[in-house]
Order: sequence, then structure tokens, then C-alpha cells
Amino acid sequence: MVYLRARDRQKYMQKLLNLLNKSYKYLVAAILIIVPLYPKFPFIEIPGTYVSIRVEDFLLAIAALLTFIKIVPNIKKVFNDGITRAMIIFLVIGLVSLLAGVFLTQTVVLSIGALHLLRRVEYFIPFFAVMAFFPYERAKNLEFFVKALMITVFAAFLYGLGQIYLNFPVIVTQNSESSKGAALSWVPGAQLTSTFAGHYDLAAFMVLALPILITLIFTVKDRLSKILLSIVSLSGYWLLISTASRISLASYLAAVCISLVLIKKYKAIIAVLIISLVLSGFSTSLFTRYKSLIDVYFQKIRNVKIVEANLADFRVSAQEVTLPAGGEVAVPTATPNPVFEDRSTSIRLNAEWPTAIRAFMKDPLIGTGYSSIGLAADNDYLRLLAEVGLLGLLGFTLIIVRILLTFVSAFPLTEKLSGVKLGFVAGVIGGTVGTLMNAVFIDVFEASKFAIIFWLLIGMAVYLVKDVIYENKN
Repeated sequence: MVYLRARDRQKYMQKLLNLLNKSYKYLVAAILIIVPLYPKFPFIEIPGTYVSIRVEDFLLAIAALLTFIKIVPNIKKVFNDGITRAMIIFLVIGLVSLLAGVFLTQTVVLSIGALHLLRRVEYFIPFFAVMAFFPYERAKNLEFFVKALMITVFAAFLYGLGQIYLNFPVIVTQNSESSKGAALSWVPGAQLTSTFAGHYDLAAFMVLALPILITLIFTVKDRLSKILLSIVSLSGYWLLISTASRISLASYLAAVCISLVLIKKYKAIIAVLIISLVLSGFSTSLFTRYKSLIDVYFQKIRNVKIVEANLADFRVSAQEVTLPAGGEVAVPTATPNPVFEDRSTSIRLNAEWPTAIRAFMKDPLIGTGYSSIGLAADNDYLRLLAEVGLLGLLGFTLIIVRILLTFVSAFPLTEKLSGVKLGFVAGVIGGTVGTLMNAVFIDVFEASKFAIIFWLLIGMAVYLVKDVIYENKN
């Protein structure tokens, strides 16, 4: 009887695991579609913070639960993975920094800081989910996920058109009032946000997604697939230039070039660059912002004066002046020098970056804790130094280095991968480099819509490559 019960339990667990494996495919597709597309309406507001519990949080909670059930029987395998160990180390450093910020430097409120730490944990959930489930029907599932990504980009494009021409609501979280879910309207000349919480978030997402889609055009063989990928890529590029993000455009150009080099499509680089630059010229906002930046620095260079002085010829001349009866002399008011500045650059250089540096100097080793420097730093590396110190920056760097080393171990990609796998992995590598460039001027890894999808796609590419390495060794 005991044997039968044990066997029944084993069958039940096997059925449960089979159900989890089948549901994983649709759960990941849901994350790929719902997280970027569902506007950031607050579901449950948390008093005293910008943070709200949203629908996507419930979706990720389900993913976390299923992943935990799947991982527990193979917990040793999880800790044997170098990337996941690096992620755990980074989160532990964040916890220590948070506790120090609460009890030592007193720069963090415990409840708010804990929410920010939990957000970082939440962003990594898709990576662990991929690690737990992705081996099942991997090649077939990858094509399914690429289609889900295409649907997401094109739907964001349609919603962006709706904001411009049909007055679709704009939902952003860039200040306390907007974060409550207030529906705004797009105005002519404004930077487009589509379904994202801000134009920088949308631009960062396109820097990640476009290299994948464009590279796939040159690696898939089916003509219809090439046409659809081209249409979606053009739609996504229109979104990118409509955000008028200068750093994101530069990051995209670098990312797509790297991706095409990895698949050895050198002639395609010239074609893609020409098309991208020509199309970007149709964005009045982007052109104006680049022109403004160039004008500012040109004016500053023009106003630099080089003065040569010879002390031997230095003389002081005096002139006798008769004062008026009242004894006062009218002094003409000096005309103030014109101020030439680029608004975005000035905010970073004069406010956000100095704030982050001052926070870092308070505790260089572990920082002043999550949430200690406010909503934006506009430089993810300075934010890391400020909030989790040198140890936190080194922990994050360890994650990125181990990911990049995993990718490098599969070089040259064209000899070990083909078709959708080749295009996807090359695109993710290019998108990762573009994202690291973007992080110099944007808090990309703090933007939930972007960060969740970033770690999801990174997980897929990493474990595809690990499969290839394993197959070559055996």
C-alpha cells in the first residue's frame, strides 16, 4: 500500500511538472506581451511612494511561484550556475546596503527601500524562469517567443499612432501626480511614449528589440517572415525616432552594427545605417534636439577667449573726475552674458549626477541604500555607486561580465548557430551592448517594463548558447 501511494505521488508530481512545462510557454509569452503593452495603471497604491502594485506584478508573482516549484528539486544546479550566483551576490549586497542606509547612515526609509529592493528581485524573475523551463522544446518555443516580441513591437507602434491621431491616453510615471494613473494627451512636438511609462523607457526597449528583429531578417529563409520582420522593424524604428532620444539612437546604431557583424553581414550594415539615418531625418523633434546640442557647444567654444598679457607693459591710468553735487556717480548696469545650455545635459551635470556622487562619497563601499537619491539619476552606473557603492557596482559588473563571457564562448556564432537561433543570439548581444551604452545617460535597469524584458531575453540567449557549448563538448 505504501508503495502504491508513493507511486501515485510520483505520478501526480510528474503530471504537475508536465503541466508546468506546457504552461511556461504561454506564461513567458504573456510576460513578453502584457508587461510592455499594458499601461502602468496603479492597481494598489502604496502611500508615501511613487511605487504602486500593478497587474504585471501579479503576473510575475505567478511566474516566481511556478519557477520556485520547478527549481526546488534542482536547487544545487541553480547555485552551480555562475550567472545566477552573481545575481544572488548582487541582491545580497543590495540588502546589506539597504540595512546600512536605514540603521547607519539613515538615508533610507525601511518600507520604501525594501520596496525598491523587491523591485530588483522582481526584475530577475524572468531570467530564473527561463533557466528552469526553457530547455523544453527550445527551438520551437524560441520561434513562438520571437512572434510574441513582433506582436508587442507592432502593437506599441499602433498605440503610438493612436496617441498622435486618435487621442489615445498617455500614461506616464515621471512625477507623483502622473504615477497615480492620470490619463494625459499627446501634444504636437512632444516625445512619444506609446504604452511605456516614459519616452526614455520606450527608446531603451527599442534599442534592445530592434537589433534582434533586424538581424533575424538576414538569418531566416522564409520570404514572408522576412517581409513581416521588415515591417515590424520599420514600425519599431519609427517609435524610436519619435521618442527623440539622442543617446538611444546612437546606442541603436552601435547595437545593430555589432549584431550584423556577428552574423557576418557586412554589406547589410551600410544599407541599415543609410536607411536608419535617412528615416531619422524625418523626425523634427530628434533633429531639433541634436541641433540644439550642437549649437550649445558651438556657442560655448565661440565664447572662449584667449587673452595674451605682457606684465612688463602693464600700466594703470587714472583720470581726475569731478563728482556731482550729490556725491553719487551713476554706474551703468552690466549686460548679462547669454547662457548657452542643453537642458537635459544641464540637469544631469548640475543636479542629478552631483547628487549621486555626494551619496556615493557618504559611504563608498556599500552606498546609501536603494531609494536614497530620488527618482532619477540618469546614469545607471552612478546610481549603482550611490545606492549600493563599489561593492554593488562590482556585483552588477560581475553579472554582465559572466553573461558576455558566455556569449563569447560561442564565437564565431555563424559556425555554431543558424536560422532563428543565430539571429536571436546575435541580436541580443548587440542589444546588450547598446543597453550598456544607454545606461550612461538613462536609468534603463530601473525601468520595470524594460528591465523585465531585458532579463527575459538575456536568459533565453544565455541558455541557447550554453546548449551549444554543451553539445560541442559532447
